[in-house]
Amino acid sequence: MRRFVEEADRGQRTLLPECLDDFIDESNPVRVIDVFVDALGLAEMGFEGVEPAATGRPSYHPSVLLKLYIYGYLNRVQSSRRLEREAGRNVEVMWLLGRLAPDHKTIADFRKDNGLALRKVCARFVELCREMGLLVTASVAIDGSKFKAVNNRDRNF
Repeated sequence: MRRFVEEADRGQRTLLPECLDDFIDESNPVRVIDVFVDALGLAEMGFEGVEPAATGRPSYHPSVLLKLYIYGYLNRVQSSRRLEREAGRNVEVMWLLGRLAPDHKTIADFRKDNGLALRKVCARFVELCREMGLLVTASVAIDGSKFKAVNNRDRNF
């Protein structure tokens, strides 16, 4: 196979940078997510589990799961199973979560248990964007169309 770019041997050992910070650029959006979540008062917003329990298995801090939730929202990854996969293979998410990889049940329970607090965080994020001048007033158009659907056995194609 001459005149083609040669692929590297998969069995070859390499020395990748051990610091994940080397892979994340200074202008990467995950840095904004990290700073934004760290600046929030999670207990004031109503998140459960901010104070750890004295017994039982240690849980993930709500800030870790909130960072993952916001990352998924910005990158159109809504499924908790897909977010679990991203935490294990995506370098940005590894950097954001500090190499933690919560399972899909933990992510889904976090969403279920903290719905009101998540709404407050989203409202705070929109407020921050308005303060920074990232959002401007927009025109809203309302369409008055009405559609009637008939889907019986005779018309089902």
